[in-house]
Amino acid sequence: MTPRADILKDVVADLRIAASFVTIMPVASSKPSGDGAIARATWALPVAGLLVGLAGALAYKIAIRLGLAPNLAALLTLATTALVTGALHEDGLADTADGLGGGYTRERKLEIMRDSRIGTYGVCALILSFGLRWSALVAIASPWGVMLALIAAHAASRAGVPAFMSLVPPARRDGLAASAGTPPGRSVAIAFAVGTLALALALGPAKALVGLVLLSIAGLTLARLAIRQIGGQTGDILGAFEQACEILILLVAAAFLHAGG
Repeated sequence: MTPRADILKDVVADLRIAASFVTIMPVASSKPSGDGAIARATWALPVAGLLVGLAGALAYKIAIRLGLAPNLAALLTLATTALVTGALHEDGLADTADGLGGGYTRERKLEIMRDSRIGTYGVCALILSFGLRWSALVAIASPWGVMLALIAAHAASRAGVPAFMSLVPPARRDGLAASAGTPPGRSVAIAFAVGTLALALALGPAKALVGLVLLSIAGLTLARLAIRQIGGQTGDILGAFEQACEILILLVAAAFLHAGG
C-alpha cells in the first residue's frame, strides 16, 4: 500500500472513531482504539459535529416545509440532535451540574458524577440548556440561518475539546477521559482550525471572533472549576464543555443572524 493510501486510510479511520465517539451512528472503526488512537482522532471531532448540525438543520427544514411554526421546528431540531448523539453531551452536562453542585468533597463529587440518577442541579442545567438553544433557534427562524448556526455551533463546540483534554489532566486514573489519552498537538491544531473555519464561513469573521472569545472564556472557566473541585476533567466535564460552547455559539448566531429567506 502506498504512503498516500495509508494516510487516507488513517484519515477515514479517525473520522469513524470521532463519529462513533460523539454519535450513535454504527461507524466504529476497525482501527485499534488503544495506544492513543482516540486522542489522535480528536482532530475529527468538529467534522463529526458538522454532521450532527446538518442532521438538525435537515429536521428543521422538513418541519418548516410541513408547515410547522419555528417554535415547533426548533423543538424537533433539538430532539434530532439529541437522538443522533444519544444525548451524550446532555448527560455529561447534567452529571457535571449534579457533581460540582451537590458534593462537598472531591470524592463525593466524582461519586455523584458516576451515578446514573439525575438530581436537581442536573435537571435545572438541562432545562437551561434546551431552553437557551430553543430560544436561539426560534429567534433565528429562517431555515438557512438555522443551518448556518447549527453547523457553526456543533463544529466549534467540539473543536475545543482536544485542547481542553490536552491542557486539563484527567481527574481519575480510569474512566473515559483517562482511557482516551492526551491529544497530540497536531490533532489540537487541526481541530481548532476546522472549528474556526466553520465559525468564519457560517457567521462571518467578526462574529466568529466574538464566538472564539466567548468559547475561550467558557473553556477557561470550566477548566478552573474542574481542577479546583475534582482535580481535572472527566468525560462528563467534556460533555458540559460541549454544551456550554454550543449554547454560546447559538446565542451569538441569534444575536447577529436575521430571520427571513
